[in-house]
Amino acid sequence: MNSKLKRNISSGKFMEDKDKSVTESKGKAKSYNQVKNKNKKDNMVGNDKSTSAIEEREDIVIGRNAVIEALRGERTIEALYISNSKLEGSIKTIVGLAKENKILIKEVDKRKLDSMCGGEVHQGVIAKVTPYKYSEVSDILDLAEKRGEAPFIVILDEVEDPHNLGSIVRTAELFGVHGIILPKRRSASVSTTVYKSSVGAIEHVKIAKVTNLNSTIEELKEKGIWIYGADIRAEEYSYQVDFGGPCAVIIGNEGRGISKLTVEKCDKLIKIPMVGKINSLNASVAGGIIMYEVLKGRLK
Repeated sequence: MNSKLKRNISSGKFMEDKDKSVTESKGKAKSYNQVKNKNKKDNMVGNDKSTSAIEEREDIVIGRNAVIEALRGERTIEALYISNSKLEGSIKTIVGLAKENKILIKEVDKRKLDSMCGGEVHQGVIAKVTPYKYSEVSDILDLAEKRGEAPFIVILDEVEDPHNLGSIVRTAELFGVHGIILPKRRSASVSTTVYKSSVGAIEHVKIAKVTNLNSTIEELKEKGIWIYGADIRAEEYSYQVDFGGPCAVIIGNEGRGISKLTVEKCDKLIKIPMVGKINSLNASVAGGIIMYEVLKGRLK
């Protein structure tokens, strides 16, 4: 009996040791996986930070058209970097403009240009510029008054994609928008990506950054400017609205649309007619359609 008990105890001890060994093994595997996943996550975060840092840069302009507009605009260009293997086509125009403005020209190899813009498509030219200077809302209103036109403003409610911002700036310049208003937080800023996406139109459009978007909207309303919000829930279509007077059009975030509080500040909500199965448009496309409607209404 004692021998049997001893065997049971021994057997129990063996099982206990085995369980402990399995537990320790699982613990080690878990720890290894945690470290591995953490390193993987850190690497991903690091890459995101690197990409973000490139997109947030405001001191370089890349791409031929964008650089040409920068040279023709009022931005201070500190130096021009061109590829020593691409001296044909519009590069000659760029070099000519740089020489006229007595700007330092540096011929470098492609690897240097790639490193400067983080691998973005630079088309063999990069301009080193002073950071973009934002305007005040009053500057936008003054421009409309100077032109003898009713104010036409685009307000972007947390549009975060720099490509969308660049595209909207480009369209705004073409359709006679006097200025664009952005919130300081949770919004794309003027960067290398925005500059390139706008094809240099950023040089010809006033952009203001404000701390409180809703307070700014109230101030515009006090000045007699009608506020129109682009929203799928609207009852009136954009082509049914008379945009002849002073107006500001609000384009919402790519995913959330216009925030609830900002919707309440609008004088009227408008929507774009759609007949397809998809009931939403890219922010820059929607903005372009509505800006066209405003211009069309003013040309009548």
